[in-house]
Amino acid sequence: MPRITVAHGDGIGPEIMDATLKILFTAGAQLEIEEVALGEHEYLAGNSSGIPQKSWDSIKENRVMLKAPITTPQGGGYKSLNVTLRKTLGLYANVRPVRSLHPYVQTKHPVMDMVIIRENEEDVYGSIEHQQTDEVVQCLKLITRPGCEKIVRYAFEYARQHNRKKVTCFTKDNIMKQTDGLFHEVFREVAQEYPELEAQHLIVDIGAALLADSPEKFDVVVLPNLYGDILSDVAAQISGSVGLAGSANIGQNYAIFEAIHGSAPDIAGQDVANPSGLLQAAIMMLAHLGQARVAQKVQNAWLKTLEDGTHTRDIYREGVSRQLVGTEDFALAVISNLGKAPAHLPPAATFKNRPIQVPPYQRAAAAHKELLGVDVFVHWRGTDPEELAQLVQPLAKQELELRMITNRGVKVWPQGFDETFCTDHWRCRFQSRTGAALAPLQVVELLQEAVHRGIDTIKTENLYAFNGKPGFSMGQGQ
Repeated sequence: MPRITVAHGDGIGPEIMDATLKILFTAGAQLEIEEVALGEHEYLAGNSSGIPQKSWDSIKENRVMLKAPITTPQGGGYKSLNVTLRKTLGLYANVRPVRSLHPYVQTKHPVMDMVIIRENEEDVYGSIEHQQTDEVVQCLKLITRPGCEKIVRYAFEYARQHNRKKVTCFTKDNIMKQTDGLFHEVFREVAQEYPELEAQHLIVDIGAALLADSPEKFDVVVLPNLYGDILSDVAAQISGSVGLAGSANIGQNYAIFEAIHGSAPDIAGQDVANPSGLLQAAIMMLAHLGQARVAQKVQNAWLKTLEDGTHTRDIYREGVSRQLVGTEDFALAVISNLGKAPAHLPPAATFKNRPIQVPPYQRAAAAHKELLGVDVFVHWRGTDPEELAQLVQPLAKQELELRMITNRGVKVWPQGFDETFCTDHWRCRFQSRTGAALAPLQVVELLQEAVHRGIDTIKTENLYAFNGKPGFSMGQGQ
């Protein structure tokens, strides 16, 4: 019998977890429960990550966790528990099925059945942020080829295993040509290995608009972390309610299942919370553990309950709902429907018994890497780019020359516009005069000269070519 780690969480967490477990065990789930502490109490006890070592040990040993929502205390100094769990355990895939339950749950989109697969470890969620000048802060967006390959391949494998027809990728690679460009490039490469599946790419802005307007056009959608975080909630909301959606966080060795909504402390202890989101996560967990028949049984009972009009306050609607119930009575209604199937909603298909396994990343041969220049970011409180150019041009020695200065990504020298608003954060690009590769020492000498001249260099980025292809944005006007 598999043993799982269970966290009752904060706010409404204990209520919806008790309701969920009651349904699972009545349905015949074969589980051994190990309860752990994490969340608000641990934060307030002085644990900045919100999770004590005993809980870590339980998760590592059991490898599967069912987690209710937690509360992160207000104020600084508290790390996101969810991000910590995902990144520490290598839970690279966040899987959120989203389906319309029309007409029993109100929605403007009665026909939708999609799965959002979100990259879970990278992007701007590395929490690598810095204040660099009086006026400018930065957040680093990190996208890796291994991260892209894992999540994109997972999406195609998911589509194949679940008899889906199309995989759509959203990026913004018309602007972020290096980071989002890599995600799109990997998507194109992996798609070629799945010729039976339609592969589609959309720029995220029009993709988001289409998803919100015509969700029935989508099947499986794979996205980088930030876009996936936002659009998975959008998809859940337009299906009828964020409170009905569960998610799975999947890695090579561990898996965590949870509702996507928060801990709702304002209604905690009132027996009004809807346990459906956590129950949907638990159903995904059962399938992951190989208990597909029980998962199907619980899903059909849940659908039958909604179809019967037995609804909690969040989805109750006059003229459609027949009975307003609380958390506990909703669970009892689902239990009474075990063994039954919905009459009008499509019944649950047979869940797959095996978790999706993505093959280990195979690192390619090292590229030929050449140093072509350096971007030197300067904190300077002046306003005239021509004056700054005169200050920094003497830094260039031998093969280096100043090619351009930008401010917030806009080229302001040479041939800038007086109308361009500038902050105190300037990027000065130095490159090889001839295009020949530079020695690293030349960059060091440039920075030493900057220190000698009292120029405040706050950040540098070396400019490399990989196999002859520039690995950096060329800049506006280039």
